[in-house]
Amino acid sequence: FHKLLLNFTWWINRKDHEGNNIFQGGFLGLDNIGVFDRSSELPTGGYLEQADATGWMALYSLNLMRIALELAEENPVYQGTATKFFEHFLYIAGAMTNLGDAGISLWDEEDEFFYDVLNLPSDEKVPLKVRSLVGLLPLAAVEILDDDVLKTVPDFQARMDWFLEYRPDLAALVSRWRELGKQDTHLLSLLRGHRMKCILRRMLDQEEFLSPFGIRALSRFHAEHPYTFDAGEHTFSVSYLPAESDSYMFGGNSNWRGPVWFPMNYLLIDALRGFQRYYGPDFKVEYPEGSGELLTLEKIADELSARLVRIFLRDDEGKRPAFGQKEKFQDDPHFRDHILFYEYFHGDNGTGLGASHQTGWTGLVASLIAELAERGHPLVQANA
Repeated sequence: FHKLLLNFTWWINRKDHEGNNIFQGGFLGLDNIGVFDRSSELPTGGYLEQADATGWMALYSLNLMRIALELAEENPVYQGTATKFFEHFLYIAGAMTNLGDAGISLWDEEDEFFYDVLNLPSDEKVPLKVRSLVGLLPLAAVEILDDDVLKTVPDFQARMDWFLEYRPDLAALVSRWRELGKQDTHLLSLLRGHRMKCILRRMLDQEEFLSPFGIRALSRFHAEHPYTFDAGEHTFSVSYLPAESDSYMFGGNSNWRGPVWFPMNYLLIDALRGFQRYYGPDFKVEYPEGSGELLTLEKIADELSARLVRIFLRDDEGKRPAFGQKEKFQDDPHFRDHILFYEYFHGDNGTGLGASHQTGWTGLVASLIAELAERGHPLVQANA
C-alpha cells in the first residue's frame, strides 16, 4: 500500500502539468488511440489534458481510499489517508468540469461525451473529438460504500460532511451522497445519472461501441466519419480499424482504433455491477440502444460478459470466432480445442489478433465465465 502511495504522489507531481488535477500521462498503454503519439512531443506544441489519464487517477484515488478504509478497521490513523484520497477524487471531478477554472470541460455538452483537450501554446484549448475508450474510461471511476462501514470511521465521515457543507460545488458533481441507495449504500462516481446514461447510450449502440463480441476501443462511427486534425502542413486522422493498425505508432504492432480489448471491457463491466449495487433493479437503460428493450445494469453487464465469452465458443457452424479463418485451428483435432489468449480481437467478427499469448489480461475471460455461472446465465449452462 505504501508503495502505491509513492506511485500516486509521482503522478500528482509529474503528470499534472498545471497543478489543476487534470492529468497527461502519455499513451497509457493505449498506443495509437489518440490523434497524436501521446508519448512524444506534440506537433502543435503544448500538451494534452487527457480524459483517460484523469479518469485513471480518479479510479486510482477511489481504489486507494477503499484500501485505506479497510486498513482503518485495524488502525484508525488510516482514516486520514482515506480522507486524502476522497479529497483528491473530488478535486479531480471538479477539474474535469472546469479546466483550470477557465470554464472548459473534458465533458462535451453537445456530444455528451468525454474528450481529450489540446492545450496549445497560445493557451487556446481544443477538444479532440474522437469517440474512443478515452471517453468511456471515466465510467470506471466508481466506488460503492456501505453505510455500516462509514459508521466505523467517524473521522472520515466528519470530513466528508465538511465537504458537503462547505464545498457543495464539488460534492454535487459526483453523486447524491446523502441519498442512500439500495442496501444502504453510498455512491462515489465521476458520473451522475444523466451523464452515465449519455455515455451508456453510445457504449451500447451497435453502430458505435457495441460489437457482437464486446465493447470496441473506437466507435464504429469513425468508419464513415474519420476525425481529422490539421497541424501546420500535416493532417492527422483517426478512423475505425477493427483489425490491425495502419499506423506505425509504437511499431504498428498494436491497435486501439476499433478492436475489442479484454482488460478495458472488464473494467467497464465491473463499473456497471457497481452502479447496480447502488441504483438497484429499478434503474434500467436501453440495450442495445434503439432496441426498445430496457435492462438493469447487472443484466447488461451479464450480456456484455456473454459477448466476450462467445469469442471462444463454437458458433452455429462449429467455428470459434477467435480462430477466424485459420482452418487448422478451427478443424484440426490437435489444435481446435486448445484456446489461444490473443492480445485483442476484431471489432466486428471477434478474430484473435496481435500476440497469442496474452494470458494475463485475456485470461480475465475465466472470471467472466465464473460470474455468469454464478448467476445461472444460459450461455454457461448450454456450454457446461
